[in-house]
Amino acid sequence: MISILLALAAQGAANRLPPAGPLPAPDAEDQAILQPVNAVFSAIAARDAAAMERQLVAGGSATIVTEQPGGNRAVVRRMWPEVLARFQPGPEKFEERLSDPAIESDGSVAMIWGNYVFLIDGKVHHCGIDHFDLVRQSGSWKIANVSWSERTAGCPAQ
Repeated sequence: MISILLALAAQGAANRLPPAGPLPAPDAEDQAILQPVNAVFSAIAARDAAAMERQLVAGGSATIVTEQPGGNRAVVRRMWPEVLARFQPGPEKFEERLSDPAIESDGSVAMIWGNYVFLIDGKVHHCGIDHFDLVRQSGSWKIANVSWSERTAGCPAQ
């Protein structure tokens, strides 16, 4: 009986799938779609609202879902001028990092979804999911709207 179990175990080991490889690098179109998001992250680091605004579709907005104590959530919607006002020059160093973004597109409409972490002076301030809606205008991708979740628990360590 033991020899049968050992033979089955050995056969099962031989039938295992190889380890999964990394996701392929974004192709040229995906890189073009990511460009305005990367430019916004650079503008955040520079605290340059004008540079950020150049990546946005006029009239767009941000929707923020913040986890509150006790498990409640607050949902706030801000139009671009309110969002841009948060990135004026100041002493703190801001940085936002997006990891493993999923990119989907159809013609001149695209979305980017991924985990992010936001750091202030090199320390994790909050994290969550970013979701960008993009449209192609005059041959360039622009961010029409962005939504993100914001939490302070369970963020990756830096």
